[in-house]
Amino acid sequence: QVQLVESGGGLVQPGGSLRLSCAASGSIFSIDAMGWYRQAPGKERELVARITRGGSTNYADSVKGRFTISRVNAKNAVYLQMNNLKPEDTAVYYCKAEGVRDTGTWWGSDYWGQGTQVTVSA
Repeated sequence: QVQLVESGGGLVQPGGSLRLSCAASGSIFSIDAMGWYRQAPGKERELVARITRGGSTNYADSVKGRFTISRVNAKNAVYLQMNNLKPEDTAVYYCKAEGVRDTGTWWGSDYWGQGTQVTVSA
């Protein structure tokens, strides 16, 4: 019943900006951490940014200073503001929710979104 849906991807020129959004739906009691990952063709999926429920963040070295992750716990949503985009940022971006507890259960599970394409090209 838990579902993550990403939006906001698209085609942008180098130096441009995009804002990705991800919302979790379902009978959710709580979510521990939420993050953004990306995967380019022929490469492994890699961490882009992650944020805990309390607001602690970490970023990949390649995006630090350009990307900002944030979340609104009351909406079960996470966002990624991407500025000064580079061609190397081109990838499918996936939203992940960790330690998701469904209402009425004591255990937590991880969920992935379907992915949204980000293409940076002149």
